Amino acid sequence: MYSVYILKSEKRHWYYVGSTDNIYRRIGEHNRSEVTSTKLWLPLRLVYIKEFQLEIEARRFEKKLKQCRREKEALIRSIEKEHCRVVQLARTLRL
Repeated sequence: MYSVYILKSEKRHWYYVGSTDNIYRRIGEHNRSEVTSTKLWLPLRLVYIKEFQLEIEARRFEKKLKQCRREKEALIRSIEKEHCRVVQLARTLRL
């Protein structure tokens, strides 16, 4: 199983798109400052993950998100809207 993921910096309004065959290992590498492109933006939070059966499918989707800024931003906006809905629901339910 291959995953495409988006990490959000808790420090700044910055997102990172990546892909991996082991999401747990890869997130650990990011949060241990082992990934050069993300270590200045720690701490990071996983905000999106999509799984694929084939590596080539995951790589194509990752490339599409990285190349198409509008599509990436639309996906991020939908993630943020959903997060707001979850927070509002939790407050309503007093969780």
